[in-house]
Amino acid sequence: MRVLLSLCASLVLLWSTVQCRPSHDHSHHGNDHSHHDNDHSHHGNNDFSISANGSLKIYQENLDFAFRLYKHISAQPDSQSKNVFFSPLSVSVALAALSVGARGKTHQQLFEGLGFNSTEITTEEVSQAFQHIHHNLNEKTGIDLLLGNALFIGQDFKPRPEFLESMKRYYESDGFSTHFSKPEEAKEQINKYVNEKTKGKISELVQDVDPLTVMYIINYIYFKGKWEIPFDPKATKEHDFHVDDKTAVSVPMMYEEDYFHVYHDEDISTHVLQLHYNESVSMMLVLPEKGLQGLEEVVCKNHLQKWIRSVGKKKYQVYVPKLSLKTSYQLKEILSEMGITDIFGDTADLTGILEGGKLAVSKVMHKATIDMDEAGATAAAATGIGGGGSSAGFPAPTPVLKFDRPFMVRLY
Repeated sequence: MRVLLSLCASLVLLWSTVQCRPSHDHSHHGNDHSHHDNDHSHHGNNDFSISANGSLKIYQENLDFAFRLYKHISAQPDSQSKNVFFSPLSVSVALAALSVGARGKTHQQLFEGLGFNSTEITTEEVSQAFQHIHHNLNEKTGIDLLLGNALFIGQDFKPRPEFLESMKRYYESDGFSTHFSKPEEAKEQINKYVNEKTKGKISELVQDVDPLTVMYIINYIYFKGKWEIPFDPKATKEHDFHVDDKTAVSVPMMYEEDYFHVYHDEDISTHVLQLHYNESVSMMLVLPEKGLQGLEEVVCKNHLQKWIRSVGKKKYQVYVPKLSLKTSYQLKEILSEMGITDIFGDTADLTGILEGGKLAVSKVMHKATIDMDEAGATAAAATGIGGGGSSAGFPAPTPVLKFDRPFMVRLY
């Protein structure tokens, strides 16, 4: 009999897109345009900047995984015309943790699927990089940020001590004994833990538990920060958000005139706005002039890195919609489409977790949520522009950057 292993990735930081109804229906994050660029364009395989060389290398290797995951999620039938919002970091951490227990072809496939070259980087190096990422993010000050993992282990299941040691050492994983033979009790235990760690933002990560499950690997991320330049709530007014050429919806639009970090990428006709929380965490809003689809077809990690280097402080009138969004994804089919298939089948080699016996992954769940208001955000999203010319003898008016159509958002 094949026993089951489940991976769960909860909330977080991301690369997302806001496509429609930015405020009332919690679906602001435009269709998928959520290039959750794992690029985390600073350094680091997460949505935040990482400085260590090892983490920077992992970040570079894993960056393409974020883009590919975004494109596969957005291509799903149920993602069409919907906001796409997810955390590539959370998914990457959960899968990287699983790779610690994978062996042979299963390990190679999982490693390559995450964007790592097994001939150039070892499992140990990847684990050390993620260890640094955990330390780096959890030690940030001036914001509320938590990144962590947990193992919920069946009472009769005995994982290899080496696997448990690695999970504790590199992924700072908590461990809990769980009665999977009592599905409702197990579900309540897992959801209570995630709910507490994400401060109520992810209240029901798991909806049902298979009694044959032997272990859940959980990753969670929670973020809350206040803008360096806050928006004045009194200036928030209803404005039209143009979902497409034919459809517009009214949404609360925040407004502020100040010196913002902006950049216009003439090569791909795109405006970039960087909103800071503090010196180490920022949100990037990307507004294409010619439509989100065109941007999605060409944007890559090189663009993101260029934008980070190129933003400069200029006075702008900025309009950004208030956002509230929740998304939920079952990633088994999506990861299989991306070439990560062995972990789900009878040929899965997870003997690094369990010596002998059959063990396979039954599901990979991911939930994300974000709220963004005048004070700051508890996650991320973005899109829009306008401008003015000058008249002889009069000072040029302050240019306008208005996110009133589908745009991308990235928290890093």
